[in-house]
Amino acid sequence: MTSTSTAPAVTALAPETLQAWFTEHRDLVVIDVRSAAEFESMHIRGSYNVPLPLLSEHTDELASRLGSRVVLVCQSGVRAEQARQRLAKAGIDTAYVLTGGVPGFAAAGGDVVKGKDRWDLERQVRLVAGSLVVLGLAGGRFVSPKIRTLAGVIGTGLTFSAATNTCAMGKAISAMPWNKAAKEPTRESAILQLPLQSVEGAAA
Repeated sequence: MTSTSTAPAVTALAPETLQAWFTEHRDLVVIDVRSAAEFESMHIRGSYNVPLPLLSEHTDELASRLGSRVVLVCQSGVRAEQARQRLAKAGIDTAYVLTGGVPGFAAAGGDVVKGKDRWDLERQVRLVAGSLVVLGLAGGRFVSPKIRTLAGVIGTGLTFSAATNTCAMGKAISAMPWNKAAKEPTRESAILQLPLQSVEGAAA
């Protein structure tokens, strides 16, 4: 019996291809799903900032405003892929994820807007997780062996994060005051500002 299933669409997009698309396709929409603070630090010129938590809360409404040429970007591609999966469930199954994220686009000579230099969220997560592991091991040796369980808890959390493609620590850190921008995106400012596009018109 012959299978009728279709092969999954290729969703990775090279920075060089995105650069070409900016001049070739007027229907292109680039959505940056990082935090507003990360977006302020550096973003692709012409991109829209819709942080992943906001996108997750209003996925259907966002999907209704998008055409077929959508590129999702973040710092490395992890959050953008989560956004792609959510949009796919809402009917946008042709979204692309930018390889290498915003830093990769900048390194390839892409047009970016730079602001106040900040540590990106993923770097902060690595710092906090690493510090807690070191603290647990040092505390276990010099204070109490029970403190070593802290390292195990962090290791378990990171394993769960990888398995589920989520990051509870990242969500917690993103809520810290230093990760807040002067103007945080809202449904009205981030989603409703997107130009309405039809899939038919975008595919033309």
